[in-house]
Amino acid sequence: MINCLATVEANPTTRTQGAMRVLVIEDDEDLRHAVATDLAAAGLEVDEAGDIAQAHRALESAEYHCAVFDRMLPDGDAITYVHRRRQQGWAVPVLFLTARDQLADRLAGFEHGGDDYLVKPFAVGEMTARVLALCRRAGAARPSVLRLADLELDSARRQVRRAGVLLTLTSKEFAVLEYLAARPDRAVPRAELLEHCWGAAEDPMSNVVDVVVMRLRRKLGEPNLIHAVRGLGYRLTDPTRGGR
Repeated sequence: MINCLATVEANPTTRTQGAMRVLVIEDDEDLRHAVATDLAAAGLEVDEAGDIAQAHRALESAEYHCAVFDRMLPDGDAITYVHRRRQQGWAVPVLFLTARDQLADRLAGFEHGGDDYLVKPFAVGEMTARVLALCRRAGAARPSVLRLADLELDSARRQVRRAGVLLTLTSKEFAVLEYLAARPDRAVPRAELLEHCWGAAEDPMSNVVDVVVMRLRRKLGEPNLIHAVRGLGYRLTDPTRGGR
């Protein structure tokens, strides 16, 4: 089901019960409708917006499992808006769609709170697969605050503290730490971290997981919380229990 926010009825009874809900923000009307149509065909409830102001009104009035933002909109760059919302504790997964394909642009999207980044032109089917993955991630129930030893991770506010000290993490660092913290003492394969924190399009031979874990260890300090599991991946362990 697709709803254009300029004309959508406010009656919630018209919506499909239990459906994942997605907001698509794109100023190109033809592309926006094509994206919304494919997402709706995949069983998602879809709302459409043409600019940041319209998107903000929608996000303030309803709950979404994912937001799909075109970066350059008539009233500004969407990463600025998303970054500001992240600082306020907003946790809805975000997929950026953009013609800006430089590495610096992609990194900026992740650093400002994006969860995935797709460069135009793109295959609509791939976009839908990525959105579904983000929706599944958002729908997985977990406590809003995760604790292990002196580590505290607040998923709603996207904040991490170690021994009471607030740490500054990138979006990917937060995603990896959150995934490990939700599975304490479990050896999590690199491939699993790659799929859940980067998406299916990432090269399985990439070393991005190891790079992010190295940065996390440096930021978290001692005693070490993240331990390598040889030939597999990583485990988050309470050092006071002597786990390795």
